[in-house]
Amino acid sequence: MNIKKAVKVLLSCVLAGALFTGCGGSSGGDNTKAPEAKPIKLGMITHLNANEKKMEGILDNVTEKTGVNVSKYTITFYENLRMMQMGIESGSVDQISVYESVAKYITATNNHFAPTETSFGKLSDSFCFAVRKDDTELKAQLDKAIDEMKSDGTLDKLVKDYITDAEPDNIPAVEIPMTEGNETLKVGVTGDLPPLDLVLPDGTPAGFNTAMLAEIAKRIGRNVELVDIDSGARAAALTSNQIDVIFWAVVPGNDKVPADIDKPAGVEFSTPYFKDDISHLKYNK
Repeated sequence: MNIKKAVKVLLSCVLAGALFTGCGGSSGGDNTKAPEAKPIKLGMITHLNANEKKMEGILDNVTEKTGVNVSKYTITFYENLRMMQMGIESGSVDQISVYESVAKYITATNNHFAPTETSFGKLSDSFCFAVRKDDTELKAQLDKAIDEMKSDGTLDKLVKDYITDAEPDNIPAVEIPMTEGNETLKVGVTGDLPPLDLVLPDGTPAGFNTAMLAEIAKRIGRNVELVDIDSGARAAALTSNQIDVIFWAVVPGNDKVPADIDKPAGVEFSTPYFKDDISHLKYNK
């Protein structure tokens, strides 16, 4: 079920012409203020730890520090990409917020979707694993494996094979190794964010994140059991020991938003392994 909340999101008043109209008065002396922009209804995947009060406080603080004018987005949180696409197709939201790699997949497979400019410039997120804070050994193993994959070129190759060069209508399946006698980690995935995090209808893992996870499993000597969980339920599943790892979690890749905005209490993030820009899509009927 959708969880709907209203939050304030940064909106720039940057256009040069605005300096001579609503944002500063015209050269003819007309000081009439431009009407407020109509709020944009924006769909987003449910965060791990975001809530209305927290987001409003953070964005108000950003506005106070930067002096940038703000308007309102009305945010609707969705538990998965499929439900969010249904939301924009039905007119419940005006735009959806997704990662650039996901936006390219959607626009390549559905010509009703098209990119649209965001009101706050280019933002990005860095992808991480999330583990329980007291599971320090597992975090150390994950960090070591990620660093090794960065150094030996494995990570770049996975990005190329599963994101850059992957065909939207043929996202590569992934075989996750199982070794008898190895400890099994239960890993929570959304399974619905191609080409990043995907479980095909027949249950086969596919896409970049599962390829990344398969490589990690080999390097740390653990078996992996995928647990398909809606986005908003992942943190509770981790802290209640239903799963051992959340895959994926994100850290904002900019100084406009605090790095720990989406880190729940009792949770620690691994070293980031991938970074992607945030894009907005509109739907043309």
